[in-house]
Amino acid sequence: MITLLSRLFIKNREQMENQEVRRAYGMLCSIVGIGLNVLLFIGKYVAGVLSGSIAITADAFNNLSDAGSSVITLVGFKFSGMKPDKDHPFGHGRIEYLSGLGVAMLIILMGFELFKSSVGKILHPEPVEAGIVPVVILLVSIGVKLYMGFYNRSIGKKIESEAMKATSTDSLSDSVATSAVLISMLASHTTGIQIDGWCGCVVAALVLFAGYNAAKDTLNPLLGGPPSKEFVKEIRNIVMSHPEIIGIHDLVVHDYGPGRRMVSLHGEVPANGDIIALHDLIDHIEKELEEKLGCEAVIHMDPLETDNEKITEMKHELLTYINSELPGVSIHDFRMVQGPTHTNLIFDAVVPYGFSMTNEEVQEALEKLVLKHWEKCFAVVHVEQSYI
Repeated sequence: MITLLSRLFIKNREQMENQEVRRAYGMLCSIVGIGLNVLLFIGKYVAGVLSGSIAITADAFNNLSDAGSSVITLVGFKFSGMKPDKDHPFGHGRIEYLSGLGVAMLIILMGFELFKSSVGKILHPEPVEAGIVPVVILLVSIGVKLYMGFYNRSIGKKIESEAMKATSTDSLSDSVATSAVLISMLASHTTGIQIDGWCGCVVAALVLFAGYNAAKDTLNPLLGGPPSKEFVKEIRNIVMSHPEIIGIHDLVVHDYGPGRRMVSLHGEVPANGDIIALHDLIDHIEKELEEKLGCEAVIHMDPLETDNEKITEMKHELLTYINSELPGVSIHDFRMVQGPTHTNLIFDAVVPYGFSMTNEEVQEALEKLVLKHWEKCFAVVHVEQSYI
């Protein structure tokens, strides 16, 4: 269905990197989701009334909340495509993350309501009728929800949308929940054991878990989570594909919503290189990152002495000692300033999050490490955390 509708209503539908195409896919999937969930609500509500099952009725209202969630997602995609303005110079892309968070909150709210109703059915059990019509409706619902989960996940990956992925997770959990409801109804009919309320609790737990995961996935980019390893690797591969670049460090990625990522990094270049040619190269790499990854990049040039054997040798030795005594710590911007009485080894050290020592302790350890191995050398070190 989505493939057919995309052919009819989305121009240049293969250009997923195009923000207009991306927004059109999100809005199309949201509209389809609203329609299907409203139909499922009507069908399940009828099935719940016919069978007298609280679990089916609760599952029906779960679908109604899903329709509301799709409305929120639709609004999110609509407004996230608004152009930057003087009050929001980085655009409105984070509205999509907020809409995904709204979906997650609705899922969690519905989970609590479903749990409360299920507990009431456990305390006051009532017989459930397993008629042909309710069974058929539930089987159709399971199939529709599996389909919705599949296409939302597929499109969510293609357009890199956390809101779509959250909707997919909700659809898949709904199919499991409806399966549990169907099993409880059939068990009640064949054995006479009333487990409708208990199955409702299982459904509620699945819904709450899906809401928790959806909230976590949408909160991370809002709170400033690190970029994905795949995105960092793509940046490194593009920058390091140019032989003039010796290395990179201090990579920072700011995410202002899909299609609005700002990247800054330091690119190490030979100190004896042609400054004009290197500047042109840096401009070229910035444009390449924008064209291939859709991000705005700023690259700072860090000149390194590549023809000074003494500096190269000292840096290699220091790295060996650090890897042995402080594994996990890395260094960059290594320089040597020689004086009449001593030599300063100047460098930056990067400490991973969760390291067993504080930054101050790492700095003190590096200063002692340098003195331990070079009697007339002092470490002038700046310790920082990695943003990736």
